[in-house]
Amino acid sequence: MNTIYNALKERILVLDGAMGTMLQAYQFSEEDFRGERFKDFHIPLKGNNDLLSITQPDAIAEVHRKYFEAGADIVETNTFSGTTIAMADYELEDVVYELNYASAKIAKEVAQSFTQKEPYKPRFVAGSIGPTNKTASMSPDVNDPGFRAISFDELRIAYKQQVEALIDGGVDILLVETVFDTLNAKAALFAIEEVKEERDTDIPVMISGTITDASGRTLSGQTAEAFLISIQHIPLLSVGFNCALGAKQLQPHLEAIASRTQAGISAHPNAGLPNAFGEYDETPEEMADQIKNYVDKNLVNIVGGCCGTTPAHIKAIANIVEGVTPRSVTI
Repeated sequence: MNTIYNALKERILVLDGAMGTMLQAYQFSEEDFRGERFKDFHIPLKGNNDLLSITQPDAIAEVHRKYFEAGADIVETNTFSGTTIAMADYELEDVVYELNYASAKIAKEVAQSFTQKEPYKPRFVAGSIGPTNKTASMSPDVNDPGFRAISFDELRIAYKQQVEALIDGGVDILLVETVFDTLNAKAALFAIEEVKEERDTDIPVMISGTITDASGRTLSGQTAEAFLISIQHIPLLSVGFNCALGAKQLQPHLEAIASRTQAGISAHPNAGLPNAFGEYDETPEEMADQIKNYVDKNLVNIVGGCCGTTPAHIKAIANIVEGVTPRSVTI
């Protein structure tokens, strides 16, 4: 734990880029997703990227390796949908612990191999904890505003299982990311604090919200400042934003919180905004040029990429932040 805190104070840390973007290049078939283990499963599994940690572990390890080679200090586990809530879509709730454990173990082994080669630059693994596909503070039914598809306690229980598996698998950090509903995030943070207390451990925690559109608010209606206030009672390694927006559009929201917290500030934006086909066209050079504005304004401590980003994007970002004095933090 001290190692990650020391690294954060010494330099701007580089987070990896998109896992989904990289996996699309493999063009895995239904059979590939199933593997031998799930070859007779009763419903389709194609699209369940988290499952690939079990059925295609070599591909997941290769993606992590490419991001470390590009200059990443931190890679995220392949567990964005690794809760019983999200896995219910595939009727794979029973596999959730194994899925998270396997994902953490794969990433940790790759990280350790790089750290052994370059002990002066330790590599870290962040356990990715996604928002689930349900929201605790809003109704999915416009005709019944009081209805909720999930409760806080159901979220807490699901997140706790994921957190335990990620820690057992060896992650260095827990990353609650792409937060569109702060109540969901609070359930994740509550679960993390439960596990930390039960295990007498103090694993660092990152939290990253998502500003969904030009309104400058999360899906549940909070501004960047309100989001920060809602979660800053928890000791955090970093707070920041990812997804939905490109680096240029994300900058004012980082500015809004950077002066209001002593924790680290993280940003992993998309490679610009999606085009008409839902694809991301921003080149590594274009994205890195925008990230340079973050550096020039002393806004960030951790920076990487989300949707549409590749090792080439991460390499360009790593070049921009190399040797730069990081924003001051108090942790």
